[in-house]
Amino acid sequence: MAESPEQFRGQSRLPRFAEPLRYDLVLRPDLAACTFSGSASAAVAVSAPTRFLVLNAAELAVDRSSIRFQDWAPTEVVQFEEDEILVLGFDRELPLGEGVLAMDFTGTLNDQMRGFYRSKYEYKGEARNMAVTQFEAADARRCFPCWDEPAFKAKFKITLEVPAELVALSNMPVVKETVCGPLKTVYYEESPLMSTYLVAIVVGLFDYIESSTLEGTKVRVYTQVGKTIQGKFALDVGVKSLDLFKDYFATPYPLPKLDMIAIPDFAAGAMENYGLVTYRESALLYDEQLSSASNKQQVAITVAHELAHQWFGNLVTMEWWTHLWLNEGFASWVSYLAVESIFPEWNNWTQFLDETTSGLRLDALAESHPIEVDVNHASEIDAIFDSISYDKGASVIRMLQSYLGAERFQKALASYIKKYAYSNAKTEDLWTVLEEETGEPVKDLMTTWTKQQGYPVIYAKLNGQDLELEQAQFLSDGSSGPGMWIVPMTACCGSYDLNKKFLLKGKTDTMHVKDFAATQSGQIFWIKLNIDQTGFYRVKYDDELAAGLENAIKAKKLSLMDMIGIVEDSYALSVACKQTLTSLLRLLNAYRHESDYTILSHVTSVCLSVNKISTDANPDLSSDIKKLLIKLLLLAAKRVGWDPKDGESHLDVMLRSLLLIALVKLGHEETINEGIRRFHIFLEDRKTPLLPPDNRKAAYLAVMRTASTSNRAGYDVLLKIYKETSEAQEKSRILGSLSSCPDKDIVVEALNLMLTDEVRNQDAFYVLGGISLEGREAAWAWLKDNWDHVVKTWPSSSLISDFVNSTVSPFTSEEKAAEVSEFFATRVKPSFERALKQSLERVRISARWIDSIKSEANLAQTVQQLLLQEF
Repeated sequence: MAESPEQFRGQSRLPRFAEPLRYDLVLRPDLAACTFSGSASAAVAVSAPTRFLVLNAAELAVDRSSIRFQDWAPTEVVQFEEDEILVLGFDRELPLGEGVLAMDFTGTLNDQMRGFYRSKYEYKGEARNMAVTQFEAADARRCFPCWDEPAFKAKFKITLEVPAELVALSNMPVVKETVCGPLKTVYYEESPLMSTYLVAIVVGLFDYIESSTLEGTKVRVYTQVGKTIQGKFALDVGVKSLDLFKDYFATPYPLPKLDMIAIPDFAAGAMENYGLVTYRESALLYDEQLSSASNKQQVAITVAHELAHQWFGNLVTMEWWTHLWLNEGFASWVSYLAVESIFPEWNNWTQFLDETTSGLRLDALAESHPIEVDVNHASEIDAIFDSISYDKGASVIRMLQSYLGAERFQKALASYIKKYAYSNAKTEDLWTVLEEETGEPVKDLMTTWTKQQGYPVIYAKLNGQDLELEQAQFLSDGSSGPGMWIVPMTACCGSYDLNKKFLLKGKTDTMHVKDFAATQSGQIFWIKLNIDQTGFYRVKYDDELAAGLENAIKAKKLSLMDMIGIVEDSYALSVACKQTLTSLLRLLNAYRHESDYTILSHVTSVCLSVNKISTDANPDLSSDIKKLLIKLLLLAAKRVGWDPKDGESHLDVMLRSLLLIALVKLGHEETINEGIRRFHIFLEDRKTPLLPPDNRKAAYLAVMRTASTSNRAGYDVLLKIYKETSEAQEKSRILGSLSSCPDKDIVVEALNLMLTDEVRNQDAFYVLGGISLEGREAAWAWLKDNWDHVVKTWPSSSLISDFVNSTVSPFTSEEKAAEVSEFFATRVKPSFERALKQSLERVRISARWIDSIKSEANLAQTVQQLLLQEF
């Protein structure tokens, strides 16, 4: 038996010779001093000969004299900070079987939004602290010593000592409270088996509203005092989601209660802690007067996502972080299923293509990663909470469900949940259950999508009556990767009545058109592959097939999802220089009579990207390209106008906001002037119907388009509104507008605002996301000047990655990429290394696209022709 604690250093996982069965945990947060003390005793099962116990602890002061296992004190106590472990060595071998490990410890209520932390709020005009936990991925160890890995499931019995006037919540209901002077002790029921990352505690002043599910589970939404009315919408969605998931997974909700609570400082969007789900305010609160339609949708999707985790993630938990996508991809996919059922009029599955699009865009980078990632150290985990785990994960699940059929898929999922309840599973375990239930080759098929990065583009070529198909890995830099996939193909010809499904298993295949063609005489001939974009791949059609689809778009023969797929694929192929910008503009022109929000949200996003690249690629032509893009959106924008109509649909409300923002960004004078006019009316009367919440972002952007250092009234007055409002959604709207100013000095002022107490650290990304094209250089210079401070203030992977991404990705030259690389050569850290590589790759892809655009002979002529076309 090795004798030294040193042997446990540098390991990616804890040894398995001892496992916790249950924890008894007492915590005493001091909200004034921002510290906490605690004592933990854990029943531990020792299963193999050892004289050591090894568990996780980080940023905790453990009282060495208090440590006991049974009645023995350890002879060695070593904390390896870089490995975040605590090694206890005893002078004898530990007896096999169950024993109790106990210790006392103290820590800091930090301001880093992870572990056990403090969040600021105001009560009756005075600033206060609340205490909150955020343990995913590996931060329970910052609150109490524990076996902080998802596979070490245990039961938790928690006790809190807190000021008597405060609300104290945890995962389970309160059993009893005793008050002693200014303090109360709150005892909670013991939890079922669960992972450490799902333990939660919140202590502060809150109000709540409550309701119950059909089964009688009590559901509450907690808000800051006086804001409960804003929790009503989320409560309603929460109750309906729990009822729906109980049926979908054929398993009741596992706990006696569910609380959802809004936290003012919160790094992510929300966290699915078992029975106590925490949210940032903008993801949970909805106010009829102050929130926009897109805020409403965001709240619904977020609530459904977190509650899906109560089954997928909390009841059945991934065995290790490599399988994170099982949690996140599934919760994302099933949240759309829930919201589609609660709000069918939102056309939610069509909007799901937003997720697929962001997954496809990231996964076309050479610096992407597979869905299943090897994780060798706790510090690597945060970086995989990205568009691959969530969006690609959700999209390949939709692809699999569509291949297997909804009913078979649901039955198999229910079996999987039953089989692994209160336990852990790996990706293969899910494939095995799906295979047993359906008899399909699920494992072979899906392994090609989860274990290798990237996805294919399918080249489709018509040769007489044969459709020839060939797959190759798609990369945005135009190169072709080595990947090969088993691709669930779907195809239809001339009509959706007849369609063909098959698996493309090799590099090439041929289909006979007559096998799936609807008989057509004199009709438009078109063939569409990947019907409704259920597959996670792109299609490149030959000229004849592409022309047929363009005609089908103009004749409105295609589904909404297919119209989105065609424009997204065409844009991606242009970026990769597999087709010209000229042909992309011709295709966009076919959408000029479109009035559907779901399609236009993709069309506008492509238009804005084309606008940016043409500014750099072809300055002389860029104002004509702008005019053309404005012309494409103007018909729809005139139809919805600025003023809400009685009885209009939720999607039309979203469309108005989408188009007004796009027209302002494209520099459309009339829209900018109208936005400014309405803004001035709004300044006199904050409740004016002339500027409802949905249209405010467009007006704020219009104001900032015209602001400058010599004419700064617009900036100052927006800042004043920002300081006066207590609404998180309104604050984020303003933050996202301030940095959009063409004046670079104002951009720097907006960035400096992030360094003050005026902006919560969690909200920095709103400012970063809004930076104008004209402000690129200034923002990059600002980041270099403030780098040391930024790294200290925003240490978490997702937050620091936002800074790198937002400032680096907008550049479009090889020289800039080289300059950025040089700056970061000595500064890069694992937490943002992947974000940096991806950003640099984007810069080089843009540079290559620009070279290609410059050599397009017919671009100027095509733009002129399209501008002259009558609508």
